[in-house]
Amino acid sequence: MVFPALSSFRTSSSCCSISWSSSSLFDKLGFSSKNGTQIRVCTETNFRKNMLPRASLSSSDPLLVKAARGEQVSRPPAWMMRQAGRYMAVYRKLAEKHPYFRERSEKTDLIVEISLQPWKAFRPDGVIIFSDILTPLPAFGVPFDIEEVRGPVIQSPIRSEEGLKTLHPIDLDKLHFVGESLRILRQEVGEQAAVLGFVGAPWTIATYIVEGGTTRTYTNIKSMCHTAPHVLRALLSHLTQAISDYVIFQIESGAHCIQIFDSWGGQLPPDMWEKWSKPYIMEIVGKVREKCPQTPLVLYINGNGGFLERMKGTGVDVIGLDWTVDMADGRRRLGNDISIQGNVDPAYLFSALPALTDEIQRVVRCAGQRGHILNLGHGVLVGTPEEAVAHFFDVARSLNYDNNLSEDHVRNKTEVVV
Repeated sequence: MVFPALSSFRTSSSCCSISWSSSSLFDKLGFSSKNGTQIRVCTETNFRKNMLPRASLSSSDPLLVKAARGEQVSRPPAWMMRQAGRYMAVYRKLAEKHPYFRERSEKTDLIVEISLQPWKAFRPDGVIIFSDILTPLPAFGVPFDIEEVRGPVIQSPIRSEEGLKTLHPIDLDKLHFVGESLRILRQEVGEQAAVLGFVGAPWTIATYIVEGGTTRTYTNIKSMCHTAPHVLRALLSHLTQAISDYVIFQIESGAHCIQIFDSWGGQLPPDMWEKWSKPYIMEIVGKVREKCPQTPLVLYINGNGGFLERMKGTGVDVIGLDWTVDMADGRRRLGNDISIQGNVDPAYLFSALPALTDEIQRVVRCAGQRGHILNLGHGVLVGTPEEAVAHFFDVARSLNYDNNLSEDHVRNKTEVVV
């Protein structure tokens, strides 16, 4: 999908401005203008009006890339979120030698080895880099650690203008291991599968930075929306630029496709997500389109049943559905002009294999014959049998839109007409 350079309409009258009083701090962070600090956010209507038709694309592109763009394919490509990890014996063995997660996710040789473990075992259609959404934080001024029990820990949460002083533009040299790993993965996989990169959405990353780690209540960041909105906007704006640069860096390093995880976006009421998450995701999409117009972008929100139409308005190519959304309902709500991803319940991988087969086939039929990437509705669960993962991909490869997934067959099996 090709979009025009967004600079031509980001400054148009159809953009809205979010303003607050300027200070030397915001000047240093690059947020201020002559008449006060502003973030310019394109409205959804203007964003979608400026889309251009898809360009003529290479027939050698991986199956997943073609499906993400909505092109006709013979079967749905398949990969799994968290497809590399603790459920695999080979990963657990490696983790015993390298027990510190950040070592495993920040050393090129380990990243490549772990990323390729499921590729060698199951041959998925997408090979996602083994990394973390928090990996880029130190590169723009937010140190963090990962503790065995607590998980991610940020010792100095940012909740004030003073805290914003630690931020600086992202230093991509500090993320060289990501670029190196993607280049190697691209060489190893070739065009047999899509190499996938990923990032966290600004709201989700801000949640970790403000809360100081994981949270069940989100009270600090939600209260900031009302008690210190200018600080939160400045943080989100800074993250938007950093994440945009990081996405482009991953694409230029070899990623065929990028998934944006707004993992905690589903914790917001829909109207709050419209204000505090969606505009910043739209800004990332716009910035990436300027530099990498043909790279598909996927958006995933955990607990996204109330957000589907709003997610479509961000301009991404693919909407990831979690397992709480009925696939047929998701397709009806989103329409056929955007691709979808998902959404087998990860718990099905603990079921008898025939039940898993039936669920995969049901999901694929409901998704329709164009623009579907088969995936789970969330990541692979710890303890998942490896034979079930192998079966998932075996079934995916056995599907054929011209045979067992023909239109007549679909009409007989579901109420959805594709």
